[in-house]
Parts: sequence; structure tokens; C-alpha cells
Amino acid sequence: MSSFSVKAKKTLVVTACIVVLSGCSSTYKFHGYAPSEDELADVIVGADTRETVEEIIGKPSSSGLLEDGSWYYVATKVEHRTYKAPKAVERELVAVSFDDVGVVSNIERFGLEDGRVITLSRRVTDLPVKGPSVLSQIIGNIGNFDISQIAGDS
Repeated sequence: MSSFSVKAKKTLVVTACIVVLSGCSSTYKFHGYAPSEDELADVIVGADTRETVEEIIGKPSSSGLLEDGSWYYVATKVEHRTYKAPKAVERELVAVSFDDVGVVSNIERFGLEDGRVITLSRRVTDLPVKGPSVLSQIIGNIGNFDISQIAGDS
């Protein structure tokens, strides 16, 4: 009977160690889509248009705001650990540029290692009020008016 309790204790300790170690392992989430090199091989620079690119590799999640209207395909692999903040460990950006008439002029692929982090979407609104605040304008006007003008005395 004592050997059974020793076996049970060992099993319990091993099970607890496995549970603790599995909690420390990373999990990964994938966001977005970037076409593979094989898919991009079907896009012909100088011949394909926006419509044919959409048929071959699909419509992008982002497009350029400038005149050229480039298309951007972004895929990110994010590592999640138990006690750490999520961290992007892989990022791929495929940029498809078009000329003035909408024909593909360039295809580029960038990775996380190719440079600095670029914020693709930023939801910050600047306040339209520039200069002194409303409160400072009210306080600043305290000594600048005449009571007789308000009362209507002449």
C-alpha cells in the first residue's frame, strides 16, 4: 500500500511539472495575408492590371493613399507567451505598385528585418482647437469689457 502512494505521488509530481511547462510554451496567431512567391510568379509586371491582380492573388487589405494607389498585402505572425505581452515575430509586406493607367509597375516584398516598424493604421485625431483654451479665453476677458455696454446704459 505504501508503494502505491509513492507511485501516486511521483505521477502527481510528473503531471504537475508537465502542466507547468506546457503553460510556458508559446502559442502563435497569424493575421493577414501575403501572397507566396509562387502566386506572385503569375503576376506579370508591365502586363497585368488591377483587375487581373485581383483575380490572381485577391484584393489587398490595404491600399496606398497617394496618387499611385499601390496595393499592400500584410501577414503577421504574433507570439503569445503566458506572462509577456504579444510580440510580432514575423511580418511580411508585399507591395504591388501600379502606373498611371493601372498596370503593374513593380512588386516588392519586405520583412520585419528590412527596416523599422511602420504603423499602417493610426487612429489619432488632432484637436481642431489651436491656441488658448476656452477657459483661458474666458479668464483673459474678465477685465476687458465694460458693464455699461452689457446693461444698455448710454
